[in-house]
Amino acid sequence: MSDIRYLLDENVNPLFRAELLKREPKLVVWKVGDPGAPPRGTPDPAILRWCEENAFILVTNNRRSMPQHLRDHLHEGRHVPGVFELNPDMGIGETIEELLLIWGAADMDEYWDLLIYLPLS
Repeated sequence: MSDIRYLLDENVNPLFRAELLKREPKLVVWKVGDPGAPPRGTPDPAILRWCEENAFILVTNNRRSMPQHLRDHLHEGRHVPGVFELNPDMGIGETIEELLLIWGAADMDEYWDLLIYLPLS
């Protein structure tokens, strides 16, 4: 079982979590706004700090400002387990497969401080 845990940004379709958990119930996948996760409306820099402190990889579709937020976060000497940017040209099923493949085959430290644009291949 992988130690990778995902936090879905609040603008990510909730269907992603439902499908991920249907396919792999052992997966830990939270969404911004869930109990214990950052509340809806939390600024991106605070979400990155939360991911760092709680060891969650952020899954987001924020291609506009997240890269700069991550650069600023790292420039402050902080770290993040990883940020996965969703590809708007990938279907939900294809993205689910990609996230499950990563969860099943990767170690948590493989994506440390990286911004990864899906798909990996």
